[in-house]
Amino acid sequence: MGDGVRHLCETVDCKKEARLQCPTCLKLGIVGSYFCDQECFKKSWKSHKIIHSLAKGEDPNNSTANGVFNPWPNFSYTGKLRPAKQTPKREVPSHIPRPDYADHPLGRSLAEEGFRGNTTIKVLDDEEIEAMRVSCRLGRLCLDAAAAAIEVGVTTDEIDRIVHETAIENDCYPSPLNYYNFPKSCCTSVNEVICHGIPDMRPLEDGDICNVDVTVYHRGFHGDLNETFFVGNVSDQHKNLVKITYESLCKAIEIVRPGEKYREIGNVIQKYVQSHGYSVVKSYCGHGIHRLFHTAPNVPHYAKV
Repeated sequence: MGDGVRHLCETVDCKKEARLQCPTCLKLGIVGSYFCDQECFKKSWKSHKIIHSLAKGEDPNNSTANGVFNPWPNFSYTGKLRPAKQTPKREVPSHIPRPDYADHPLGRSLAEEGFRGNTTIKVLDDEEIEAMRVSCRLGRLCLDAAAAAIEVGVTTDEIDRIVHETAIENDCYPSPLNYYNFPKSCCTSVNEVICHGIPDMRPLEDGDICNVDVTVYHRGFHGDLNETFFVGNVSDQHKNLVKITYESLCKAIEIVRPGEKYREIGNVIQKYVQSHGYSVVKSYCGHGIHRLFHTAPNVPHYAKV
């Protein structure tokens, strides 16, 4: 302050002499940071505070002084939802049998990758079908536990904790955990998120819709299921979206029988939802599942042109 050197205000387009220094910069040992008055300091704060993050070795795009968390700063969001901070990855006791990707550093399933491109559909025998039934029943226990916890103010991270602990209590490995480095034990997709949302510390809000996607691995087989839940007072528009989606699923199930083509499932779904003013997301398909988490067949939910 008393060095005898003339300093100019660092606010853009301000050329006034400056004598005030940013107090945070002084604490961090940052040279400069002069402003002519409090108004100019406030005007420059949003861009100036980035210097503080850099000085502390932080990424200013990820975590800023006002608490905003954005791991994908260049992503173009389609709605109001934003990611929130995540808790550390949950541990699975060593006595729980686990799939091949559980301990792989990149979460790769080498068994799945070995079948990639193979369209042969594995037909299960009676013993394998029963093992699948058991896995699916245990998955239902986890999903029901999650459903009981859903209410305004509950975080999706808390839902993940409940799913994780319920799976462990029933001698299951939560299949999503570390699958190609997925960090959580279930998927929670809120509002505009299509699927595979990552549980985090955002509290559920009144009017949200939240899909919980649960898969468990038990004695060599995966059981996969999901449902969409209403949080508090949900608008009629959102209720109708869930209603028509569920009805399209029921319509598709009605045609499932030996000899029916897989493509007819997509034809039925698309015809029904379009008749109610909706469209089908083509980026994702249904899939086969047994000893592998994802395998043949792919099951499109849209009509084949």
